[in-house]
Amino acid sequence: MKNIKAIIFDAYGTLFDVNSAAKKCKDKIGRKWEAFADYWRTTQLEYTWLRSLMKRHKDFWQITEDSLDKSMKVFKIDASMKNDLLNLYKILSTFPEVNQVLKTLKKKKYKLAILSNGTPFLLNQLVKSNNLESIFDDIFSIEEVGTFKPDYKVYDIPINKFKIKKEEVVFLSSNTWDVSGGGNYGYNSIWVNRNDSVFDYLDYKPQYEITRLNHLLDIL
Repeated sequence: MKNIKAIIFDAYGTLFDVNSAAKKCKDKIGRKWEAFADYWRTTQLEYTWLRSLMKRHKDFWQITEDSLDKSMKVFKIDASMKNDLLNLYKILSTFPEVNQVLKTLKKKKYKLAILSNGTPFLLNQLVKSNNLESIFDDIFSIEEVGTFKPDYKVYDIPINKFKIKKEEVVFLSSNTWDVSGGGNYGYNSIWVNRNDSVFDYLDYKPQYEITRLNHLLDIL
């Protein structure tokens, strides 16, 4: 890929494992912990889209709590676990290869950034808890524009801040709708397909599909 100036990552599911909060409580939740984690994540995303359509914005932390409340009721999980799960969501673990790949990219002088639905506080907590403070040139939150991905105004944020062209950006996400959103906007979108999923039909085909971030180093 030529003339790339910035590499921008989605946060949740791409750099940080959204299931790691529930996984750390799996002994208390029991065998249903993974189904519960998936349901919580799906509900969380649905609430971002629905609130964007209704123009009834809540920030990502409030949506995370609302979607957790529903998920705990559906899976009949003891309400006393709510605070533990929410606190663990603030310090999600990275996927195993993330730290080393980011350090390698940093040496190559690309601008590195996160572009996420998360609030600035949440994203900074995640970066700090995983010792990534020195990696990113910027951390972009949708709170700057008050609506969630895949609204084009979200993808505008790094372009306006870095003063670069859309085609000079590589954008990575594990979410197919986010890959399509960035790709239709004009980014060079790459799908991080960690779970052998099927790509959505949203008028965009990613330039590359990788299973781990290590493979990005072979593409650039």
